[in-house]
Amino acid sequence: MSSWISHLPDEFSQAQITGLGMNPQELEQNPMLASRHVHDLNQQPQLPFEDGVFDGIVCTASIEYLVSPQQVFRELARTMKPGAPLMITFSNRWFPPKAIKAWGIAHEFERLGMVLEYFIENGAFGALHSYSLRGLPRPFDDKYADQLPQSDPVYAVWGYKR
Repeated sequence: MSSWISHLPDEFSQAQITGLGMNPQELEQNPMLASRHVHDLNQQPQLPFEDGVFDGIVCTASIEYLVSPQQVFRELARTMKPGAPLMITFSNRWFPPKAIKAWGIAHEFERLGMVLEYFIENGAFGALHSYSLRGLPRPFDDKYADQLPQSDPVYAVWGYKR
């Protein structure tokens, strides 16, 4: 679930990063991607990849839009190598008309539990963790710097393919 930015550190720039997203123009703008796949997981939860090909998967700011997260998690597990990490990150900034109803009803911290439940229900992942980062000052060049003093919080849930 990629877009115009991968949210990965620069040291990943030499990796073979595959991007899957819904907007071909945004995928083309992402310089870190070695390959790009336009694919709507809500229309087709099956991933267009072979079994066990990925060394890790990151899903940033997209989990709240999946209508069949259990099916997608099965596919994620299928395409990952044993020991590979799956990291799901999100914030409190999302598009209400696009998100699933449960996401909008849940408190920010309940969303961590919801995503953790996706991992647990799937059963293919172990060594599960969650993390939240809050209270950082908003950068002066952020377009909301004059309106909000703190950056958006970041939440993460991750585990490793068994």
